[in-house]
Amino acid sequence: MTIFVKNKHTLEIDQFKFNCCIGENGSTRNKKEGDKKTPKGTFAIGNLYYRKDRIEKPLTSIKSIEIKKEMGWCDDIRFPKKYNKLIKIEKKMRHEKLKRKDHKYDLLIPIKYNYKKTIVGLGSCIFIHLTKDYKPTAGCVALSKKDFLIMLKLIKRNSKIKIF
Repeated sequence: MTIFVKNKHTLEIDQFKFNCCIGENGSTRNKKEGDKKTPKGTFAIGNLYYRKDRIEKPLTSIKSIEIKKEMGWCDDIRFPKKYNKLIKIEKKMRHEKLKRKDHKYDLLIPIKYNYKKTIVGLGSCIFIHLTKDYKPTAGCVALSKKDFLIMLKLIKRNSKIKIF
């Protein structure tokens, strides 16, 4: 099962087409930290992270992990061993906080871009997450909550995402 991000506004899975949004500056094969671009290519996806205090555990065959207050995702180039990884939040380290006041990360799936052999500075924290207004992201792919929940029923543990 492959998730296709066809362009800035369309995500497809099987016969389903969903509205989506991507990075403010489009997509690229030459991703850099902070460039507000979504990486082009085919990538594995990670586990589902969800806010138990805001949403029931969704129906999905992928592993689901409850987001805790101390969870973050490192985007700090000064910490190469932790860069682009799930971390316990530390004040000295730059990170994306997973438990946010807004609802963007009530549901999120990391896209395994720059993941196995991580190269510091090539981009981090690339997620599939929620949007209410389809405004461009900092490099992620975002869907409405309704569409995200449908996607979760369709995808499998070994699903990939292909971004054009």
